[in-house]
Amino acid sequence: MIHLFGRTKKEESASGASGENAGETGQPGGAAGAGGAAPAVGAAATDGRKWGVLAIISMAVFIMVIDTTIMNVSISALVVDLNTDVPTIQAIIAIYALTMASFMLIGGKLQDVLGRKKAFLIGVGIYGVGTFTASMSWNAAVLLIGWSIFEGLGAILMMPATTTFLTSTYQGRDRAVAFGVWGGIGAAGAAFGPIIGGYLTTFYSWRWAFRIELLVVIIILLMSYLLTDSRPTLKWRDLDVVGTLLSFAGLCAIVMGILLLRNYELWQYISTLIGAGLLLMGVFFLWQKRRKTKGRVPLVDVAIFRSRSFVLGNSICVLQNLTLAGFFFIIPVFYQQVTGISAFETGLLLLPISIAIFIFSIAGARLAAFLSPKHLIMIGLLLGITGSFMLRGIFGLDTGSAEFIPGSVVFGIGSGIILSQVTNLTLSAVPDRHATDAAGVLNTLRQLGTSLGTALIGVILIIFIYTGIIGEIEHQAAIAGIPTEEVAAGLHGWVDKMQTGTPDLVVPDAVLAQLTEIINSAISAGMLHCFDAIAIFLGIAFLAALFLPRRAQPAGREEEP
Repeated sequence: MIHLFGRTKKEESASGASGENAGETGQPGGAAGAGGAAPAVGAAATDGRKWGVLAIISMAVFIMVIDTTIMNVSISALVVDLNTDVPTIQAIIAIYALTMASFMLIGGKLQDVLGRKKAFLIGVGIYGVGTFTASMSWNAAVLLIGWSIFEGLGAILMMPATTTFLTSTYQGRDRAVAFGVWGGIGAAGAAFGPIIGGYLTTFYSWRWAFRIELLVVIIILLMSYLLTDSRPTLKWRDLDVVGTLLSFAGLCAIVMGILLLRNYELWQYISTLIGAGLLLMGVFFLWQKRRKTKGRVPLVDVAIFRSRSFVLGNSICVLQNLTLAGFFFIIPVFYQQVTGISAFETGLLLLPISIAIFIFSIAGARLAAFLSPKHLIMIGLLLGITGSFMLRGIFGLDTGSAEFIPGSVVFGIGSGIILSQVTNLTLSAVPDRHATDAAGVLNTLRQLGTSLGTALIGVILIIFIYTGIIGEIEHQAAIAGIPTEEVAAGLHGWVDKMQTGTPDLVVPDAVLAQLTEIINSAISAGMLHCFDAIAIFLGIAFLAALFLPRRAQPAGREEEP
């Protein structure tokens, strides 16, 4: 999930400073900085186009936010239409978030090299190519290129500009209104994305989601004349290409290693991949220190990691995104596989938790008047753990929405409360001069958490389904005289394809019913273990929260020793 809402005033002011310091109208006689942006505001106000910038940014935010939610509820349709399997779609979803995590930091720097308008429009163009390619996908590889790669790269250029455009265009009360709309659009997109995606997938095609996004991209490009440019503040030689490659290679190796865990016979390669990824991230950290020591511009100032609160806050963000992304991946897999519900019905099923997250991510700010942010985060984590325990044992052949909604709503309330507090508490742990670096790291790690959640929780589900199938077959001895290995292979393929009919095995009808029971029992056991894992990860986050400060630190404070 892309988290574009819930930013703090400190983060907004940092973005605004970046945008205003580099701001330029792009018109004859335009001045740099805030003076360059101000005339554009006046002109916009006089000719009735004052809020055009906000309309453009709102459209950009909306299409980026709903992207992943649409994919999650369309898993079964994607498997059938592209003749692929669940692990492949799982990898595509994980790689989308991984692409953004790997290039998020340099995406912000490119805005300083190209100017915010040019960077934003290049990002919109790349995103448009991605949506068109994804809508025309004839196999999983094309979807990977269009959605995971092109849309991911476009998003990392679009996202930083969404805030700097607002801070450089609006002032005072207008700015507060603009950021309110900006946050509301992001929250609404995350809440209602499953319904939109489910409706289009069920009654039309999942391809229409990408076609509508392409239409929005075209509208943004047509309205782009309303956007003001900014003067570049960095040169191309200032970009840390080596650091970008190191972070990309390191994160890729870690996520790919996790995705391969389902093939546990490859454990030597898996351990090598994950170990190499961790090593590369260590080298990346040292490389950033070296660039700063030599007076060159690093991707991120590693001095911010001296703050214990910043490290703890980011750890909580990663773990929360991991559990949330895992939740939104395995629930559609279960309900569409076991119960055979449609994508639209899946969206309706997820609506209560989405609304709970939406409401409590907003209401959490009011709750902070009565409780400290630290205690609110701890309460949110406890609610998430409670919701996980409520859900862990409910999944079976006859599980419906009545059993699912109570636990999911409790889980969603906890997630919303955490979202409302953790950003401010984390970013307030570093001084204002590092606010941009801190926000970049936070957004990068959020996307990494999303990628890891889809990969890790999804792999846990698949592993326990496979082992459950083998255990059930061995427990029931030989089935209709067919070798155990042949039956297991057939059932594994059936699960990977998300087939809700009968396995493609030549056996009597009575045996097919037995095999169906075996699969559904294995999936139910897999879901139980997934929610155990989610509870464990939230428990680790709770332990980290114990060491957070009671309240957000005042702006401009120095790092903790």
